[in-house]
Amino acid sequence: MMNQQISFSESNEGILYLIPTPIGNLEDMTFRAVRLLKEVDIVAAEDTRQTRKLFNHFEIETPLVSYHEHNKRKAGEGLIHDIKQGKQVALVSDAGMPAISDPGQDLVQEALKEKLKVVALPGANAALTSLIASGLSTEQFQFVGFLPRQTKQRQAVLEQLKGNEATLLFYESPHRIKETIEALHKVFGPRHISISRELTKKFEEYNRGTLEEALQWCETGTIKGEFCLVVEGNLNQEEEEDQWWIPLTLTQHVNHYVEIGMTSKEAIKQVARERNIQKRLVYAEYHS
Repeated sequence: MMNQQISFSESNEGILYLIPTPIGNLEDMTFRAVRLLKEVDIVAAEDTRQTRKLFNHFEIETPLVSYHEHNKRKAGEGLIHDIKQGKQVALVSDAGMPAISDPGQDLVQEALKEKLKVVALPGANAALTSLIASGLSTEQFQFVGFLPRQTKQRQAVLEQLKGNEATLLFYESPHRIKETIEALHKVFGPRHISISRELTKKFEEYNRGTLEEALQWCETGTIKGEFCLVVEGNLNQEEEEDQWWIPLTLTQHVNHYVEIGMTSKEAIKQVARERNIQKRLVYAEYHS
């Protein structure tokens, strides 16, 4: 049976509010977000120092507690207890939507397991802001977030995404932007990309072109701030499906992906998709 939530029924039930904060420009804060942050009993923040700046600007005096990757289990238990007691709790991240590339997703899952109300507010988001200004297709898109740091694991993820027709959205730090673009170019080839940085801030910048041009930009561009990469989907699927793996046996095909970091389960799924055959056939051949 579906678990129905009537978000605003008249009751004394506690609620977990997910409240977006600006990704740069404080004017992007909504009236509703400010009102609720003033009205709730507790605000859980990823970095209380960062959130305190926001509170000072909007004259918010609600008690702040810390909720981040390293204390989320213990802090989460306390927040769930508070909501069960009928308290209104707001969750915010440092910038943008809570629970997107953010430990807040665990708190949401725990709240829903306990059949507590979770109410999300609309607001600023770096990935979607970058997407709609990229000039690339918005009909289908997939948010990937941060790629793995290790070379093999990163390549394995990109190999899995290679055949995806949807526009791909990535986050990246200035320390790894160059190696990430090199990896994208190596796996995806001549696709278009939009690189955005400092969104909504004074030095907001978009760089649009091909992945090859992006490699050149890495040598001369401004590598500061957090980046969002919007990469064109695979528009030549049929051509690619007839290429490199044709001479390989099923086992050799699977081993190719295992060698670059995929688990055998992931590799079998990838091979089945590329060859358009059932996974059980690949599994049987590989494990025979």
